[in-house]
Amino acid sequence: MEIREITIIGGYDKNGNPEPVREVTIKRGEIVGVVGPTGSGKSNLISDIEQLAQGDTISKRKILVNGKVPPIEMRRDPKKRRIAQLSQNMNFLADMTVEEFILMHAKSRGVYRENIVDEVIELANRLTGEPIKKDYNLTILSGGQSRSLMVADVAVISDSPIVLIDEIENAGIKKHEALELLAGYGKIVLVITHDPVLALMTDRRIVMRSGGMQKIVETTEEEKEISRRINEVDNWLLSLREKIRLGERLTYEDVTLAVKE
Repeated sequence: MEIREITIIGGYDKNGNPEPVREVTIKRGEIVGVVGPTGSGKSNLISDIEQLAQGDTISKRKILVNGKVPPIEMRRDPKKRRIAQLSQNMNFLADMTVEEFILMHAKSRGVYRENIVDEVIELANRLTGEPIKKDYNLTILSGGQSRSLMVADVAVISDSPIVLIDEIENAGIKKHEALELLAGYGKIVLVITHDPVLALMTDRRIVMRSGGMQKIVETTEEEKEISRRINEVDNWLLSLREKIRLGERLTYEDVTLAVKE
């Protein structure tokens, strides 16, 4: 089944009140943020989507696929659900090289494109300040390298059209570029975030409070420009962290930051 869009049908908040947002549809290539204070129900919303809930979770929400109730086998079989999840706490445990992992995953997904390994690694290296090489063992990758490889792998190899991201702001990667990469490959992207860089680059954001979807905020062009400027500062800080990590010295020249007008 080709997944073109998903629709969240509102349920109830923690107090048993109907959610103010009764319905929201998200299409492929769209990035939607999920924002709200700690304990507001952000992770539960993502969990409902991951489970393709049908009124059988605490929120009583329903998730439609292409406007219809998804087939029961899609809900029961994770392989047919085709939903990828990324979080800042994920790491690789398999004892194999980066190249072996990419080839194994590509084979399992039926992807036999030439130069697939180089394509994934090239994309991953755009997202991290620490270059990844194909002969690196997965277990020695840093957190930033691991998350960069996961994002590139999901974008290029995974046939999961839905990507759920849980707070990658501290994952040591170029966040702005990571979301643009996933959306550019036609994914439906939902991202839980407290980070203004991520929140303001989404097309719209679902505001959560007391376990319910309170409202939808459309991102303005002005806000997207603010996001781009903040991202320049964010990438500058990432470059400073990498210099320190590599044992290099910092100079006043390093802290001369000119944000483009």
